[in-house]
Amino acid sequence: MTKSSIPTTLIAKLRSAGCVFAEEEAELLVSTAQTQTELDEMVDKRVAGLPLEHIVGWADFYGLRISVESGVFVPRRRTEFLASQVIQLSRQTANPVVVELCCGTGAVAAVLAASLNNVELYAADIDPAAVRCARRNIDANGHVFEGDLYDPLPATLQGRVNVLIANAPYVPTEAIELMPPEARIYEARVALDGGTDGLDIQRRVAAAAPLWLAPGGHLLVETSERQAPLTLEIFATNGLIPQVITSDELDATVVIGTKPPCDTPTN
Repeated sequence: MTKSSIPTTLIAKLRSAGCVFAEEEAELLVSTAQTQTELDEMVDKRVAGLPLEHIVGWADFYGLRISVESGVFVPRRRTEFLASQVIQLSRQTANPVVVELCCGTGAVAAVLAASLNNVELYAADIDPAAVRCARRNIDANGHVFEGDLYDPLPATLQGRVNVLIANAPYVPTEAIELMPPEARIYEARVALDGGTDGLDIQRRVAAAAPLWLAPGGHLLVETSERQAPLTLEIFATNGLIPQVITSDELDATVVIGTKPPCDTPTN
C-alpha cells in the first residue's frame, strides 16, 4: 500500500489520539500488519497510548532496526549522540574492550558492533526483558549478561575496559509522573528512575569504574544539561578526568570521564 492510499480515517484516528506524526505512523502500521484484523488491533493499541515501537516490535536507531519488547525502554534518538561518541573513542584503540551497562535493548552496543570490525563487546542489564532484546540485537557480536551493573561481568575484565558505557536512568523519582504516558506507563520503571536527584545509578557506576577501566579508558554517560555539573563532580570525586559534550541538534548531553594513564616509570 502506497502512502497516498493510506486510509484518511486511519490517519485521522491516530491524529485525534495525539500522534504528531500520524501519517508516518499509519504507513508503518499498515506495512507491518499482515491482516486487517491485525491492523485494527495495532491501531487500537496505539490509540490507547502504547508506544509505536512496542507495537511493531522494533525501533529505528542510528540506521539500525533494534528489537524492542513490550515494557522495555525504547532507545531515544538523542542517545545516537552517545553512540557516536562511543564509536569515536573506541576507534582510538586497536581491538577495544567495550562494556555497556544498563544496556536496555543493547542499541548502543549494536551500533558499535555494526561500526567496528574488531571489538570485544559486553553488555548487561538488570531487566530480563531488556536482556532478551539485547541478545537478539547484539547477536553473535558480543556477550550479554543479566544482573545489577558490574555484578554479572567476568572478573577478568577488571582493568581491561577501554570504553565503558552507562546509559543509566537519570530521571528524578518525582519527575517520572511528569513524563509522557508512553514512558511512565509502558516502560519499566527501573529504566527510568534515577533516585531523588536522578544520579543514584551514575554514582554507583562512577564509584567502581576505575576498577574496571584500563589506564586511559573512558566512562560515558548520558545525562541532562541541568544535571551535567553534578555528574562532572561525581566523576572527579572518583578519580576520573571529566568533560561534558553536547549536541544542540539532538538536545543531548554526554559526560565523559577518563581514567588517568599509568605514570611513566622512571629509570
